Amino acid sequence: MNGHKYLPDEYDGKGQLRLPFLWLILLLQARTWLLLVMAGASRQQGNDLLALFYPDRQAFWIGLALGAPALLGLLLTGYRLRWPRLWRAWKSVLVLSLLVNLLWQGVQFVQGDLLSSPLPLLLSLFDLLALGWLQFNHRLRDCFVPEHLE
Repeated sequence: MNGHKYLPDEYDGKGQLRLPFLWLILLLQARTWLLLVMAGASRQQGNDLLALFYPDRQAFWIGLALGAPALLGLLLTGYRLRWPRLWRAWKSVLVLSLLVNLLWQGVQFVQGDLLSSPLPLLLSLFDLLALGWLQFNHRLRDCFVPEHLE
């Protein structure tokens, strides 16, 4: 334990969440938003960077929509103690978002849009691993349990 009798190992002595895999999963899901920020930071090459990863503009907008729950989850981590019910429900939102993302990538793969590069297949594998991690890792599950948050 970490010294506090009511906080699990996922939290430090100040009640701060210290579970790097949750942060990695959220960043993986919000990858299109990260790319948008990087493109905005590099003004001259921003359009080229977006065109490299998203040659189809529609895929970019879908990526932003699918990454929005993770982006909101990143923001919500700071309010998990104030809104424990919302924080607990957010795990289901993240799982649903990952399932929709995997379904969309599967449709793209069947249509042959993803055959030109191994990157989408690798990202799909990471999304599948993140889904399994969210569902079956007990430490990650425990950080969404309100008893630990109230």
